Amino acid sequence: MVVEETLVAELKNKETQGKAFEVLVDQYKERLYWHIRRIVLNHDDADDVLQNTFIKVYRNIEGFKANSKLYSWMYRIATNESLTFLDKKSKKLGKSTTEMQEYLVENLEADVYFEGDAIQLKLQQALATLPDKQKLVFNMKYFQEMKYEEISEILETSVGALKTSYHLASKKIEAYLKAD
Repeated sequence: MVVEETLVAELKNKETQGKAFEVLVDQYKERLYWHIRRIVLNHDDADDVLQNTFIKVYRNIEGFKANSKLYSWMYRIATNESLTFLDKKSKKLGKSTTEMQEYLVENLEADVYFEGDAIQLKLQQALATLPDKQKLVFNMKYFQEMKYEEISEILETSVGALKTSYHLASKKIEAYLKAD
């Protein structure tokens, strides 16, 4: 893995930018893909959002101030791109946020790239009932095993608020899974 400071310097240098961007994509594409996929649920949509994320990173790397880690900055872009994508898609389909989440979960079974079993599908249905913030925090903590400090940097929220969101999300998911 390339040291982050070196990578950022190479990304900002016009002569080394192309090669550095290839390294960046190679280093982060899988983690970002799964982060995005847990938000948008659909493989093709996740690929589109991932591509948009990397385009934004490339276009805006000059503005990266290194106040946070590079991956935190990219995760923030990926999160915002994912939420914007879902918002546009729900408007296009004339669905509310809640209806859109239900629609995505219903279509998850038909997605040839979804490899989950009945339990995974049930968990996705439970996640679909959560508010966006709780869903993001749960996904990042539970699936990606991120530390609260990392999530705090990405979502620009206090660790205490994140712990509360995760706790509430866990309780709601537990209640949803027991209801059946």
